[in-house]
Amino acid sequence: MKKILLSICVLASMASVVSCDDGYDSSMGFYDPSYSVALVTVKQTEEKDCYLQLDDFTTLYPTNFKGSPFGDKEVRALVNYFYLDGEAGVYNRNIFVNWIDSIRTKSTVVSLGNSESDAEAYGDDPIEIVNDWCTIAEDGYLTLRFRILSNYTGRTHYLNMVTNVDPYDPYTVELRHDATGDVSGKPADGLIAFNLGELPDTNGKTVKLTLKWSGYEADKSVTFDYCTRKSTNANLSGRPIDVQSLTAKVE
Repeated sequence: MKKILLSICVLASMASVVSCDDGYDSSMGFYDPSYSVALVTVKQTEEKDCYLQLDDFTTLYPTNFKGSPFGDKEVRALVNYFYLDGEAGVYNRNIFVNWIDSIRTKSTVVSLGNSESDAEAYGDDPIEIVNDWCTIAEDGYLTLRFRILSNYTGRTHYLNMVTNVDPYDPYTVELRHDATGDVSGKPADGLIAFNLGELPDTNGKTVKLTLKWSGYEADKSVTFDYCTRKSTNANLSGRPIDVQSLTAKVE
């Protein structure tokens, strides 16, 4: 939850430095929020070299890292960096990372066979998906900026991406929200990413990935142009909405 909160604070104000864990070198001693902010996948080679996947074709090598700050786990993250000159070897560009903060990154879950069972297991509380640059199907992940209502009671909210909800379309998924009783209050936003590796391989083809969820006023859906490990944008309509800090716990 701290990681989600820090990510939202970055988007809201860009006012504070968020350092990563081991391997962050702040020896350069300055911070400039005007440098590039990006959504990336944090990966490691077999030799434990950390690199950032910016899009399908661009890899960034963080020169001030000693291995991944998130251990062996591959995660989505927000990163603030600037480019460095010099040969980057097998990578596209060298960068210096001012700060990096991981987004809650989860695997999908499989439907239990019907909506009633899924609601009991994974929740049936309303949630909204926000039109935002962070709402994207990219590099094998579906990253979402979401909005919930919360009274900030300290109760944990559980979010799950359910697959196999449509027997005729394996690329239809459903976002389930279990608010554990914390279903009203003030709006709050967060970021979460789901690994889509359990979906059938598109074998290089672009397909429609349909995301369904229960909104506060109606059931809703949106489609993404999706290809396994290929960057795509959602066709959400409307303008991005300013974020608010999320202090409710989310898993």
